[in-house]
Amino acid sequence: MRKTIITMSVAIMSLASQAQTSYPTPQKVDVEDDYFGTKVPDPYRWMEDDTCQQVREWVEQENKVTRDYLDKIPFRKRLYNRLKELANYEKIGAPFKKNGKYYYYRNNGLQNQSVLYVSDNAEDDGIVFLDPNTLSADGTVALKSVSFSHNGKYMAYSISRNGSDWQEFYVMDVINGKLLSDHIEWAKFSGAAWHGDGFYYSAYDTPEEGKEFSSMNETHKIYYHKIGTPQKDDILFFQNPAFPKRFYGVEIDEKETVMYLTESGEGSGNNLFIRSLKSPCSQFIQMTSDSNYEYYPITEKGDSIIILTNFGAPMNRLMIADIRNPGIKDWKEFVPERKELLSSADHIGDKLILTYMKDASDHAYSYTLDGKMEHEIKLPMVGSVYFTGKREDRECYYTFRSFTMPNTIYKYDMESGESILYKSPKLAFRTKDLVSEQVFYESKDGTRIPMTLTYRKGMKRNGKNPVFLYGYGGFAISLTPSFSAMRIPFIESGGIYAEANIRGGNEYGKEWHLAGTKMRKQNVFDDFISAAEWLIDNKYTNKDKIAINGASNGGLLVGACMTQRPDLFKVAIPEVGVMDMLRYHEFTIGWNWASDYGRSDDSKEMFEYLHGYSPLHNIKDGVTYPATLVLTADHDDRVVPAHSFKFGATLQEHQKGNVPVLIRIETNAGHGSGKPIQKILETECDIYSFVMKNLGMKY
Repeated sequence: MRKTIITMSVAIMSLASQAQTSYPTPQKVDVEDDYFGTKVPDPYRWMEDDTCQQVREWVEQENKVTRDYLDKIPFRKRLYNRLKELANYEKIGAPFKKNGKYYYYRNNGLQNQSVLYVSDNAEDDGIVFLDPNTLSADGTVALKSVSFSHNGKYMAYSISRNGSDWQEFYVMDVINGKLLSDHIEWAKFSGAAWHGDGFYYSAYDTPEEGKEFSSMNETHKIYYHKIGTPQKDDILFFQNPAFPKRFYGVEIDEKETVMYLTESGEGSGNNLFIRSLKSPCSQFIQMTSDSNYEYYPITEKGDSIIILTNFGAPMNRLMIADIRNPGIKDWKEFVPERKELLSSADHIGDKLILTYMKDASDHAYSYTLDGKMEHEIKLPMVGSVYFTGKREDRECYYTFRSFTMPNTIYKYDMESGESILYKSPKLAFRTKDLVSEQVFYESKDGTRIPMTLTYRKGMKRNGKNPVFLYGYGGFAISLTPSFSAMRIPFIESGGIYAEANIRGGNEYGKEWHLAGTKMRKQNVFDDFISAAEWLIDNKYTNKDKIAINGASNGGLLVGACMTQRPDLFKVAIPEVGVMDMLRYHEFTIGWNWASDYGRSDDSKEMFEYLHGYSPLHNIKDGVTYPATLVLTADHDDRVVPAHSFKFGATLQEHQKGNVPVLIRIETNAGHGSGKPIQKILETECDIYSFVMKNLGMKY
């Protein structure tokens, strides 16, 4: 129920003086949308066309204003040098075994992209197998995925360019390391599912030229590609044009006897289908029919499938299904639901490794293939763990990290249950000088929320400490302990890094997620606001010392909180945020977020709720908002830059006083994935320079 009215636009590009900072004055147009009788103006609608010359000129002017401000911060160069020093340590991934060889990722410290190595022995350094740094001069080509054929002959790998979600597939001969002629374009949200001398992948039709990063993506298709043939000869295997706004993908077991089809994009979960590959004429059998729940096949056990699901179990459980009679009504419980969240399950050797989350940190357990728990796997401290291994392996590795410990690799003895340190990084700083503590606070409605604080030893609760408060709160994504060297200078300078596990995530299961969606989205903002208030009340800081940050859905979080409580925060850093809640579904895959947000055309009630917190639509004239640095990128085809463009321009127009409002538009970059280290260093230096300057800190 929306009607758009566009009339003649009158404005010119110029510079307007606003206190100490001069911002570009962008053209305003008379555009109005009618939502159930409520007319909503959208004067910067033209910014949605990020390919037009007018937008490019505005971006150039905004970047100049931003660079003029940031480059004049006295300590920025010193901070950059320290960040570079801190980032310069070796980073190694856990080894994984394929066809008798060991593979692992390694970065020597300042390489733009990590390199894939191969070795005959897990203890050897090995040789370079694939180096993404050779694929572009500036490191903007990133490796997205690798997939080895089950016969050991080939490896398909996908890349993204400039941070885009679009993927291109290439194929290597595993034996001689040569690149083959195969090349696939316009794949998206896809892996390579091998079957014989070919693989299945998911893609969209070639987009209109000039609209590659903004036009809506519809009708996800699955193709089969046979090695040595051109993409134009790929076989269309599956499509569902009746439901163009759904995602589809397939997985195949290593024995190539079972194929799974996953359908998602409509609810908050997925549906699952199964097909036997033992007969070429077999058809898919639908296993589930409610896409508001999640169903993930973990492994096959004889004629049975072990599935991780939250259907009938908000904290997740393992179920077992008969391949011959796979409908969900016939599933049996295999490992019951516990009070902690079952976050992952892995079949390694003759064991099941189950990882549970308790108060946003991981606990791992060894189970038999009969679903009986043997023992807890002792982890180094409170943190996050990721296991690597396959059912045929007799050895297992895991990666562990915490707020005070970078990624460290351990070898786990499957028989004795003991962990042995495999690889640990050598750092340019002392992690023993850092302290991490978990606290709990009450939100506005009394809900108990966990938050972790990381700071330097000897920190005093005198109400004067600078705080960098981070959150996300959406799409059932959990924030577990993680390490970033980029936080160190802020902490070295007396700051506290705070991470709040607010509702909308998955830290406490499905109900925790649902409590932060649609007509309950305000809970997410209340949780974040309450975190800041708790820090003030408990003498960690004060309202003039708090910076807030989040990206993507977290950018929405920052935008909503700074417009609802501009008095509470000194600095706001919304990154690649969803800022226009009325039109987000009009671009690329934005329609996929409706399960969390609802849509402005769903109903009058839903429109009014979205309009009530949409960051873009809740900027008021004459209000002093926090010092703000909006970040976006020109190749972001996940959350299109128009969100940040319109929000930044509107905030500059209405900001009261001389508090800076800047927008930083990265070039040749996207939503964040695959960003080269050089761009990461520049971005983080700009963020922390801006934060520290406006919190009155020195470096």
